Amino acid sequence: MKRPVLHLVTVTGLLLALAVTTSGGQAATPAPSAAELATRTEFSITRLTTSLLEHSQFAHHPLDRDLAGTFLDRYLDSLDGTRSLFLQSDVDDFAAFRVTLAQTTRDVGDTRPAHAIFARYLQRLEQSVAYATTSLRAGKFDFTGHDSYSFDRAHAERPRDLAAARELWHQQLRAEYLQEKLTDKPAAKIVATLLRRHDQQLHTMKTLRGDELLEIYLNALAHVYDPHSDYLGHEQMESLSIAMNLSLFGIGASLQTEDGYIKIHELLPGGPAARSGLLKPGDRIIAVAQAGHEPVDVVNMPLSRAVELIRGPKGTLVKLTVIPAGASDAALPKVTSLVRDEIKLEDQEAKARIVDLPGNPAPSAGKPASPPLRVGVIDLPSFYADMGEDKRSVHHSATADVATLLKRLKAEHVRGVVVDLRRNGGGSLEEAISMTGLFIRKGPVVQTRDPAGRIEVDADEDATLAYDGPLVLLTSRFSASASEILVGALQDYGRAVIVGDPSTFGKGTVQNVLPLARVMDQTGLPHSYDPGALKVTIRKFYRPDGASTQLRGVASDIVLPSASDFSDVSESALDDPLPWDSVPAATHERFNLVQPYLTALRKDSAQRVAGDKAFADLAGDVARLKKNLATKAVSLNEAERRQEIAQTKARKAEREHEREARRGPIPTMYEITTENASSPRLPPPLAPKEKPSPTAVTGSDDPEDEGPTGRAPGDDLILNEAQRILVDYVGLLARRPAGI
Repeated sequence: MKRPVLHLVTVTGLLLALAVTTSGGQAATPAPSAAELATRTEFSITRLTTSLLEHSQFAHHPLDRDLAGTFLDRYLDSLDGTRSLFLQSDVDDFAAFRVTLAQTTRDVGDTRPAHAIFARYLQRLEQSVAYATTSLRAGKFDFTGHDSYSFDRAHAERPRDLAAARELWHQQLRAEYLQEKLTDKPAAKIVATLLRRHDQQLHTMKTLRGDELLEIYLNALAHVYDPHSDYLGHEQMESLSIAMNLSLFGIGASLQTEDGYIKIHELLPGGPAARSGLLKPGDRIIAVAQAGHEPVDVVNMPLSRAVELIRGPKGTLVKLTVIPAGASDAALPKVTSLVRDEIKLEDQEAKARIVDLPGNPAPSAGKPASPPLRVGVIDLPSFYADMGEDKRSVHHSATADVATLLKRLKAEHVRGVVVDLRRNGGGSLEEAISMTGLFIRKGPVVQTRDPAGRIEVDADEDATLAYDGPLVLLTSRFSASASEILVGALQDYGRAVIVGDPSTFGKGTVQNVLPLARVMDQTGLPHSYDPGALKVTIRKFYRPDGASTQLRGVASDIVLPSASDFSDVSESALDDPLPWDSVPAATHERFNLVQPYLTALRKDSAQRVAGDKAFADLAGDVARLKKNLATKAVSLNEAERRQEIAQTKARKAEREHEREARRGPIPTMYEITTENASSPRLPPPLAPKEKPSPTAVTGSDDPEDEGPTGRAPGDDLILNEAQRILVDYVGLLARRPAGI
């Protein structure tokens, strides 16, 4: 089932009115200058982008005065995410644009407002940097008071005048200075670091090219319609690793900008970032350093410039300074070193483990004795397809690989299977549909609706079952898009127990990418450089029962405490997401293999979680982080901050000691891959991993920060509980009356 990129015939017909007459019966005129050509190109791209968003985006909303006002506000925040540079008087001056912005943008693609506002931005930025330079060279900073700095200014009032702005800049500078001081840098080095940081920001913005500014401007326009519609500049389209999803070549991460920060949106399975275990979606990158060089601050830097810093030749080192997801700006940043590398095929593939769980040797708490139980765990990082590099390569697909793994797991007599989707951000829609078919006989998997209200039902037509035994799906806030289709369908069928965060991410929309050059060529719109592409939202997903996965995601049947359960890691946390809605249910089979047992499963899991010190520690950490985020401010008292840091380090050390003390025997585990799945013998059992060397090239400069790469295979708290839930589920299904 292949879907068209976009209905080009319809689009072309729609845009014929945009054609520009460049010659006629008049006398010859002088050739336009390079600047004039660039302006014409900007106007053409803006007209085209506006028309496509109005007519091809799911909502089909015209760019009216209200929407244009939001567009202007988004552009201001794109340049000044902390609302600390533009004065209220500046915003009042810009109000004149609101009257005509919709009409001039639609009719002629006028980008003069973008340049006028940017010129004022540069003026204020120069004033801010001059103030910071003077203050830093004076070196008079006191951190003995009990004041604080409110770092969350996404909705704050702008400074009323220049004097108020200087007060705000002073507090921001004190917060930056204290952050550096807490790392025990000498004063001279702190001053040099901050001077360089502010100078770099000013230099970056003053050297911004016209096409880079246009990208910021049109992204602000696209995001008014929904958070997943984007204008992609020509540089992004030229790079295969960045096109479509802004995936960074070399480290394997998808980025986005938010409130001036470069934020990790998704980790590409098999990439250096994912393999390190030290980065996760939601982390904010605040600086980038090349091997042997000082870090370059990337806060408020255009995404395209940050991409240039992070990309690099294979085998070279890059250091990312990161504020972890869920942490406030008060948290000390982590420095993570990564070696740029190719994304290896085998690291992206689904893998499985056979786990021999110890049984209950004697009756206790009213439960009978039980023998050891063998279960299977499948780690599915994405819904991939056609991954061969050329026609001679063996092409892989997620469905085919999981089917191979399931066949081997059944041959080894596993009693149940956990499919781990916690890191699965999506992928191929077709693979999600065919993957669902491995666990059901046949029937509808997902419904899609287009802007005209037409509903298409995509079904699994293969009546064969690859696996019909007990099934648990493990999810998180990072499970999105295609993974939500699989989880939602199997929940509607009553086929699998869903375990994890309260809900998945909640992305229930479909995007397509339209290169703009062909449309501009067909319609006669002039362009002096590659105009890039528009990624536009064109459809919405719905579950077999009719509910959208948009905003709400898929709710877990059994919720576990989790460090990934933060409300800001979700579709609903994004600006202007499309709303939740529903369509009529599609007729499908209902296995009823879950609902009768949920009460017992929830009760037993809740008892285990309540009595587990590790879960209590995790719940305490999450509560503490949520409280810190709710305060949205950071203390500027050095003694208080140092005390907080000491307490955090002591707590980490205590947790590690407790974990080592209570660690019991690790179950015997065997790793099954598509390579060894057909082997007549099981591979050797997995051995507990040792902690990585402190001097390892891939890792964190903070010795207290230990990612999953430093953990033994049996130390995954959430997965271990999912396996225990599966054991309970196997027992309940075994005792069900015949015929049910």
